Amino acid sequence: MKKVSVITIALITFFFLGFSFNKIIQTNKKNQMKKVTGIGGIFFKCKDPNKMKDWYNLHLGLNTNEYGATFEWQDENDSTKKGTTQWSPFAESTKYFEPSSKDFMINYRVADLVSLVDQLKKEGVSIVDQIETYDYGKFVHILDIEGNKIELWEPSEK
Repeated sequence: MKKVSVITIALITFFFLGFSFNKIIQTNKKNQMKKVTGIGGIFFKCKDPNKMKDWYNLHLGLNTNEYGATFEWQDENDSTKKGTTQWSPFAESTKYFEPSSKDFMINYRVADLVSLVDQLKKEGVSIVDQIETYDYGKFVHILDIEGNKIELWEPSEK
């Protein structure tokens, strides 16, 4: 009889420990925000952006426009959703990359910019400006630990 009681108590204890552990895991998964979802663009400085666009058009076949080139792709999880990645040369005198002194800037696509910025502030990340909203999405700039300016972009749903 004692053996059955001990086994029953042990089973009940393991059940509740397992249930509690599962709840902790589920809570942690909910708290883990997906941060970067892809690269939204590559921006770099050059002496003559128009010549650079022409060169890439002629030699590498990029279909360039006034902003550079836009690459369209399909979402890996839902092929009905399309996304874009921007390639843009800037004049070497541009102030757009400041306060970074680097000749490039990467734009990362993100899923929830407002929540991500809140989290980054708590983590002490340098936020360069305020979130701005356009018809094609929300943007903000941050600095990494070496002073590289990074653009974060939450594309608008279309």
